[in-house]
Amino acid sequence: MSQRPDLRQRRTVLEHEWSHWVPRLSVPGTRPGGSAALRHEVTESWARSLGSVDPGRDSAPVTDGGPVHQRWTSSPLYRPVSGLAGELHSIAEDAGFVTAVTDESGTILWTCGGPTMRRKAERVNFAPGGRWDEQAMGTNALSLALRTGRPSSVFSAEHLVSALHGWVCYCAPVHGPDGRVLGVLDLSTTWDRSHPLAMSTVRTLVSTIEARLATEQLRPVRPSQPPSRLRLTCLGAEQAVQALPDGRHLPLRPRQLEILTLLTLEPDGFSPERLRAALYGDRPVTASTFKAEISHLRRALGGGIAPRRYALTMPVSCDAADVLRALEQGDTDTALLRYGGPLLPRSEAPGIEEWRTRLEVAVREAVLASIRPEHALRYGERAPYDAEIHEHALRLLAPDDTRRALAAGRLTAAVRD
Repeated sequence: MSQRPDLRQRRTVLEHEWSHWVPRLSVPGTRPGGSAALRHEVTESWARSLGSVDPGRDSAPVTDGGPVHQRWTSSPLYRPVSGLAGELHSIAEDAGFVTAVTDESGTILWTCGGPTMRRKAERVNFAPGGRWDEQAMGTNALSLALRTGRPSSVFSAEHLVSALHGWVCYCAPVHGPDGRVLGVLDLSTTWDRSHPLAMSTVRTLVSTIEARLATEQLRPVRPSQPPSRLRLTCLGAEQAVQALPDGRHLPLRPRQLEILTLLTLEPDGFSPERLRAALYGDRPVTASTFKAEISHLRRALGGGIAPRRYALTMPVSCDAADVLRALEQGDTDTALLRYGGPLLPRSEAPGIEEWRTRLEVAVREAVLASIRPEHALRYGERAPYDAEIHEHALRLLAPDDTRRALAAGRLTAAVRD
């Protein structure tokens, strides 16, 4: 059996075959058996990129400059983009895109989007700290826009790196009042969700950002002081992280929220291997992507996470931990008061799913062990299909208690459904 050629051999083969295989490049979305000739600017970018980029790499490298939070908050794009954050979130989530902003070097400083698309983007490190310049990631819309100074789109297999062939990207450079390129605004999604209005949307958003830049003084923004302690809300539909004592909210991404939740629930900490498994399970996520997430969270906390064995080094209070503490003390009243619903209900991280089940079972068992009907009635509000809970409430309620009608109605609905 022949061995797989090393990177140098692969580049030699690609360069030798260049004139033969580029015109026959197959692109998803074309007719069966069809092919798409690459645009001239794309073929030129491929030729430049082959000397530094392996087309078989699985994700973007992490910037050599370390954490990018301070670079983002001191960027001239920080204020105008923050002012449009609500609109950018809405566009990304409604249309199934991931929005990204880079600096002038092609390093991503900020992203937003729905959880599904962001998880897909994170697999290729399309996330803060990821390098998307041509030297690092080959041909892509971000690198073309930075190089040409013009809006650019790259579709599917026009990307040099094969891990990006499922994507389409639309972006435009953002120019400062002096004409200098400050960075790029990008909208990316899977190729099958490409939209004819995406490029015009990017152009409009960039025009708005440039107009805001022209009307304000370009001065660095001081980053917020790191929090001294945190309050984490991770139960139910609304999650938040508040920095105390000032009460401001920390804008953490879903993956960072998962890490913080796990570290809060297990104060003894995790080995890197165990935390990676708790976040990704068997998914083929690179070590660089995992370490980038830890770095992003550590930066957002102003430190707060020990190296090597990951554990919190700052005080964090948490509603889930409050529930567990109350149950250990036999205080079902407080446990039900603090239990706002399932733990990070949208998360699919194995470690979060395990803790979610443990909490649900612990609270439910405490309710079933209680002799107070109020506990079963209160829990029954959050568990409308749990017939056993409603039956327990009926057993505890006196025959003349008017709340029996409520419990009986819930039981009937649960059995019928």
